[in-house]
Amino acid sequence: MSTHKINIEGTNNPSIIKFVSNNQITQGGSYQFNNIDEAKESPISQELFKLPFVGKVFISANFIAIEKYDIVEWSAIQNDIRELIEIYLNEGNTIVTDKAETRKKAIEVYAESTPNPMVMKFGCNKMLTPDDNEYKSAEETKNSPLAQVLFEFPFVEEVYISENYVSITKNDMVEWLEVNTQLRNFLKDYIQSDKTIIDTSIAKAKVEIEATPIENLEGTSLEIANILEEHVKPAVANDGGNIVFQQYDENTKDVYVILQGACSGCPSSTITLKNGIETMLKEMLPNKINNVIAANG
Repeated sequence: MSTHKINIEGTNNPSIIKFVSNNQITQGGSYQFNNIDEAKESPISQELFKLPFVGKVFISANFIAIEKYDIVEWSAIQNDIRELIEIYLNEGNTIVTDKAETRKKAIEVYAESTPNPMVMKFGCNKMLTPDDNEYKSAEETKNSPLAQVLFEFPFVEEVYISENYVSITKNDMVEWLEVNTQLRNFLKDYIQSDKTIIDTSIAKAKVEIEATPIENLEGTSLEIANILEEHVKPAVANDGGNIVFQQYDENTKDVYVILQGACSGCPSSTITLKNGIETMLKEMLPNKINNVIAANG
């Protein structure tokens, strides 16, 4: 039996951390447990839910992701959890039972329009991934079988996959009314079949502009990132997009962010940045902010 070595990886959601193994931990499929009652077929999730700060547990092929409550900081607990999971796996204990693997949850997929007329958000009642994954072309989709097949549709220009939704950018070949039902049914069948959405064993395609992990921030940069996470990101996600802090220039007092999904290329994104986010940051951080700029245009 191969020895498991667990590494800690942050996500764009500061409440969620991934504990990634160097070996496969399940036979396929992804599982989300929202409480200990739902985790009856996952012994390791039951153990994790005994910890008072654990809110949700997400298990995939080679990692366990945990969403915590705000009663404690990750820095105080993440190494203890890493050790707990590593010992549990190396003792050969059960991750999920056969019943958990065969049980099918009724999948619902719904389409929502976004402020960007070229982007449609397809929400799901199941967690798809704890990470944000953006694909500007088919060449970038090596780690996402779902994105690969979506790019086979001739009208698909970009794909963005996050938590419980997929945002799709189309070209002018079709109108949304012509393809909405087709895409919704396709996504429902794909997710219901437990096919791989994100293959975490394959590295993401390198992007030209990279975000700064929130755990590496301090001072004003950390304050800005926390405001974006708490006050801005939920609203942006409702529109099928994402906003990620990139950097803060202390000399110019400019904030650089990355827009993803429906926000990227949206006609109203400039107005949102200036009249919404920039105004909020100036009010919450007086004399520290001059401009909010989209680093990716």
